[in-house]
Formats: sequence, structure tokens, C-alpha cells
Amino acid sequence: MAAEKRVTLRSHWLPWVLLAPQGVVIVVFFFWPAGQMLVQSLQQSDAFGTSVSWVGLENFRNLWNDETYLASFRTTAVFSVLVAVCGLSLALLLAVYADRVVRGALFYRTLLIWPYAVAPAVAGVLWLFMFSPSVGIVSYGLQRLGLAWNPLLDAGDAMALVVLAAVWKQLAYNFLFFLAGMQSIPKSLLEAAAIDGAGPWRRFWTIQFPLLTPTSFFLLVINIIYAFFDTFGIIDAATKGGPGKETAILVYKIYYDAFKALDLGASAAQSVVLMVIVVALTVVQFRFVEKKVNY
Repeated sequence: MAAEKRVTLRSHWLPWVLLAPQGVVIVVFFFWPAGQMLVQSLQQSDAFGTSVSWVGLENFRNLWNDETYLASFRTTAVFSVLVAVCGLSLALLLAVYADRVVRGALFYRTLLIWPYAVAPAVAGVLWLFMFSPSVGIVSYGLQRLGLAWNPLLDAGDAMALVVLAAVWKQLAYNFLFFLAGMQSIPKSLLEAAAIDGAGPWRRFWTIQFPLLTPTSFFLLVINIIYAFFDTFGIIDAATKGGPGKETAILVYKIYYDAFKALDLGASAAQSVVLMVIVVALTVVQFRFVEKKVNY
């Protein structure tokens, strides 16, 4: 056997030079803002930043006395679970059928990829127009069926609207990974199972789905993070956290307190709590969920 060839750099400083641009980006756009956030969460300032006082953990203590902030935890939990479960389930179903398409496969897959190119705010406005109680075509159809629909007044309708918009926006991303994972499965395994008499759904549950667990685990982590952060534009454009605060998830509550209520200390404390929650959820997923993944 031929000896393995390894590339070595003569200069000891060249690797550091090559890594320096990425390191600067991480420091400037992550560590520095995160450090400022931690410091500001321990301070209290006026709306214009002219007077700043050190308050310690008072901002964090005030959060647990804020009923609207505690309610945003429940809203975020319901919203993120619905977005992740519905988005992954629907994307997997579409990927299964897309993998079986023979004629027009490229056209079919292209249609499913298009939503990913739409900005979150545009997606929110698009779904708001379709479900608008006055001019929305979907709302009109629901009214003809005798179903009252008004996301501007009903909390359940508003939550359904933002969940549908968020799932539709992320559907293409999930679909692409599931489809790529299914196409990487050796066809010989499926053909052998078919010869043994296994039907399409049995082949899926016993062969394809277990081999898709690494992809499913990756997408689960990505979709949870997406629901926590990247759906801000959808909620702001579609419901603005309403009616009342029924669709105000944690990231929207941070925005509202910082830029509308101008309470910078409280919003910084909420940012710290949100960061801790997301990190903890990610650690839990890698600690426990990953044990059931078949690599």
C-alpha cells in the first residue's frame, strides 16, 4: 500500500494568518456583542443612554415578576414545537414522494425549493394577505364553509397563521436535506426488502427512516433554532405579536422591550436568558436525542 501523503506547511505563522479573518469576524460579530449584552443586562439606562446605573441582578429579578414575559415562554414553547414537528413531518412526507417521482422530477423539486428564497418578512405579509379576514382568499373560502377566521382578534387563528407561515418558509430547507438523505441510501437495500415482500411503507419505516436519523437530528436542532430566532420577521409582519401578546415569542419580546418600550436593561437580560435556553436545549438534544441516532 502506498504511504499516506500529508501536506505540511513550512511556516508556523501561515495557519494563523489564514484563520485570522474568520477569527476577527467571530470576535466582532459574536463575542463583542455578547459581552456588551452581558454588561448591559446588569445595568439600567434611560432611553437615550445619557445616564447609566449599575443594578446587578435586578433586571433578571424583574423578569420573573413580569406576567407577559412568563407568558412568552409558553408561547415560544408551543410555537417552536409546532413549527419543528409540522415542518419536519411535512418535509419528510414530500421528500418520500419526490424520491418516487420519475417524470417531471426536476420541475416538482424546483417548486418545493422556491419558498426558501422568500424573505421571512415577505412570507409573513404573503400569508397575512391570504388569511386576511377582509380580502384574503383563504379566509373567504373558510367563511363560505361556515368557519369564522380572524387572526387579528382570535389568538388561536393568529398562532395558526404564524405557524403555517414559518413552516412554509422552512419547508424547502428541510425538504432538500431529507431528499438528499433518501437518495444516498443504497437502492440495493430497498430492492432486497422488496424481494422479501416488504411494502413501500414497511421499507420506509424499517430501512429508510432509521438511516435518516442523522439528517433528522440535524434538522431538529436547526428547526428549533429557526423557531426561536429566524421567525421574528414573520411574526412582526403578520401579527406584530398580537392579538394582545398571544404570538409574542421570546425574541419578539426582546425587540419590543428594547425598541418600543426602550427598556434596554430588561431587553438585555432577556437576551441572556434566551441565549442560555437555546444553548441548554442544544446540549440536551446532543446529550440525549443523539443517542437514538444511527450513524
